[in-house]
Amino acid sequence: MPERGGSNTRVVMYLNRFADTTEPLDMTETEEFRSLLASAADLGIPHARSVRYVSRNIVLRQLRFHFLEWGEADAPPIVLLHGGHQSAHSWDLVSLHLAQRYHVLALDQRGHGDSEWARDVSYTNHEMSLDAEAFIGAMGLRRPLLMGHSMGGRNAMLLTRRNPSLLRALVIVDVGPEVSDRGRAVIAGFVRDNEEFDDLDHFVRNVQQYDPYRSRAHIERTVKYNMLQRADGKFVSKCDANPRRLGVVRGTGPQENITLEEAQAFDLPVLLVRGAVSRILTAEAAERFRLALPDGNLVTVPDCGHNVHGQNTKGFIDAIGAFLQTKFLPQ
Repeated sequence: MPERGGSNTRVVMYLNRFADTTEPLDMTETEEFRSLLASAADLGIPHARSVRYVSRNIVLRQLRFHFLEWGEADAPPIVLLHGGHQSAHSWDLVSLHLAQRYHVLALDQRGHGDSEWARDVSYTNHEMSLDAEAFIGAMGLRRPLLMGHSMGGRNAMLLTRRNPSLLRALVIVDVGPEVSDRGRAVIAGFVRDNEEFDDLDHFVRNVQQYDPYRSRAHIERTVKYNMLQRADGKFVSKCDANPRRLGVVRGTGPQENITLEEAQAFDLPVLLVRGAVSRILTAEAAERFRLALPDGNLVTVPDCGHNVHGQNTKGFIDAIGAFLQTKFLPQ
């Protein structure tokens, strides 16, 4: 994909493998998958010996979207939406585990990961929620469980407000109607300071300081999903969701935000997962969200902050396991 940050088109070099045609790419034969298995062994993540894992592309709403598909197509469906400045690969360890029992589809949202950048630079939560809804429809998924982290959680809530009957259940990870402005500022500062590097080791060191819960080895194994190499040799963020590009600002207002009052109309089971030391979702805000939900549960995962499923993957898997299992029981 060309870089579109300037007047001249430049060739960029991706550091990871993904399907570059309409044909699925078997990811289990790649070095990336062997690296993932090494991380799973390090962290004690249970998984099957063999698993279906492919990289695919789909055109939705006049944009090309990349997604990762795990597990068998006839298994119960789960759709995963990643957080801002992340990608579908942020769920890899979780997806590897869930693929034992579920059909897991992790979407690279617009301007993120290996999906296309939006020509109109529209990266509002509303537009992304429409993308997710279109993805569910195009894939023919019948009432999937939708799971979203941070930005992806906001997108999932907006979709739920608009069309709750489309979903079986909802898992929201460390976000809600009320979030900490201070915590958001910390994340924004990290993103702002980590856009361009001469070498990847510099980026890895910065991530280590920002995220003390992940080992250097794990960070090194996943850095290829966050950066690409520009024609001039610089390593830059793969995410195009930067409001400074062309002076475009993210959307604001009621269309972009869920209120506690609106959450009272969520007519489906909801599991809210919070990181014990989250700087985004306070314990008090999480409890208010839970109380507003007609069928809501709250679980707090220890030894992690905002990036719950990446910082304490095993704790996250334990937190969601029973909820997922009961939501797919015959009705």
